[in-house]
Amino acid sequence: MRACMASLFSLLALLLFLVNAVKGDNPYRFYNWKVTYGDIYPLGVKQQGILINGQFPGPQIDAVTNDNLIISVYNYLNEPFLISWNGLQNRKNSWYDGVSGTNCPIPPGKNFTYVLQAKDQIGSYFYFPSLAFHKAAGAFGGIRIWSRPQIPVPFPPPNGDFIVLAGDWYKRNHYQLKAILDGGHNLPSPDGLLINGRGWNGYRFTVDPGKTYRFRISNVGLTTSINFRIQGHKLKLVEVEGSHTVQNTFYSLDVHLGQSYSVLVTADQAPKDYYVAVSSRFTTPVLTTTAILHYSNARSGLSGPVPIGPTTQIDWSLNQARSIRWNLTASGPRPNPQGSYHYGLIKTSRTITLANSAPIINRKQRYAVNSVSYVPADTPLKLADYFKIPGVFNLGSIPTSPTWGNAYLQTSVMNANFREFVEIIFQNWEDTVQSWHIAGNSFFVVGMDGGQWTPASRSRYNLRDTVSRCTTQVYPRSWTAIYMALDNVGMWNIRSENWARQYLGQQFYLRVYTNSNSWRDEYPIPKNALLCGRARGRHTRPL
Repeated sequence: MRACMASLFSLLALLLFLVNAVKGDNPYRFYNWKVTYGDIYPLGVKQQGILINGQFPGPQIDAVTNDNLIISVYNYLNEPFLISWNGLQNRKNSWYDGVSGTNCPIPPGKNFTYVLQAKDQIGSYFYFPSLAFHKAAGAFGGIRIWSRPQIPVPFPPPNGDFIVLAGDWYKRNHYQLKAILDGGHNLPSPDGLLINGRGWNGYRFTVDPGKTYRFRISNVGLTTSINFRIQGHKLKLVEVEGSHTVQNTFYSLDVHLGQSYSVLVTADQAPKDYYVAVSSRFTTPVLTTTAILHYSNARSGLSGPVPIGPTTQIDWSLNQARSIRWNLTASGPRPNPQGSYHYGLIKTSRTITLANSAPIINRKQRYAVNSVSYVPADTPLKLADYFKIPGVFNLGSIPTSPTWGNAYLQTSVMNANFREFVEIIFQNWEDTVQSWHIAGNSFFVVGMDGGQWTPASRSRYNLRDTVSRCTTQVYPRSWTAIYMALDNVGMWNIRSENWARQYLGQQFYLRVYTNSNSWRDEYPIPKNALLCGRARGRHTRPL
């Protein structure tokens, strides 16, 4: 008996050692979030919003590279709820990605604890609610991942750091918007734009004269690209979704759906108030909203017209996007230069072409990828894969190139092998700008141009210093090409960041697989994983 007990204690000690080794000695940051309904007035009209700890937008997350984030979410809504992390890669850990293909929803009155790690990441990102149409009600917030103190950053420490969560907004509540989509219709045009949850001149950034500040701008909207600018001030671009950039200076910056940028702004003008302007791109009419850049020694308030930005010009936006370059000599999350990873010298294993479309299926508006319009399964795909539950999804249920056939409904999952290096072509034959996000990964945007992509298009690729990011735009009747290393095992969502299109099927999952069954490649199922659908009644693991 004693021998059995000793063996058991030895096994427990080994398992505890392995669990602790997964996260190493990196610091832990703990968050307790209470998710509730609450009254908000973002466009001057009372709405039912979704608040986190009573806040709209929600509390910001601050972390340093490799920090562990323990986020306990208590759902006080009367409906299931999930939060996802736009840009956090959740290395080896798609169990916590927070979308319906990886996680069971948090039931009303229950809680779930996310265990995340900012593994080998820096930069600006955001979180958002991923179920139903909750994103139209709030519950989003900013994420800042700072470099470790010993890692040099390619600009002097700014005197302040501001999060700017901007995007379109509707006066209709999220139930009404969801009902429009469920009824087979596209959404109407947004009613306005918000900056940090406020409408016209509703938010203020206070600066000291002569000082330099970092603005982290994320487009958290539902349907619309935006342009950001500050009256009388220059924007020096320094970071895009975790990549330090060549520090080009702009007077305005396009930010497409789901994208995040960091700019430095120096308060070098006369002491007064200035407009911080955000306007919609490629829309008619153009929507605009403003916040206030307030000098701490201001002698006068706002004056002059709101600075004008670009409106429907595609070429302007395309040229700006092409001008954004990786800073090859700067360190990333680690002390080695970003340019030490020579992505352009790696041979791709295959090409995947993804074409978006807007088909009518069963007399209802749907959206599709390669003619497949995604429908959620009754069980998260990650759980079905782990427990080997048949009938939830089929690998290869979405083709790797357009078929141009009739569109159909399917729980679409594409298969891929761990450590592949792939070329993905986003082909857009529609007249609207598309925005694509790949969860769990970053990728190099090697090219974008108008018309049909062909193999000859590779001659125009940037194989030296394009940025690594997680969200990219595709212009109307154009293509965008990316290179991506599939170095993160898991079930990863590839989706439109236009939330109406995502909700109506313009998404699928990429299963990055290895048969190694090793914690070196993927963490085991979390002990606290919620089990639902056909996984209900199963067991996770004892420790």
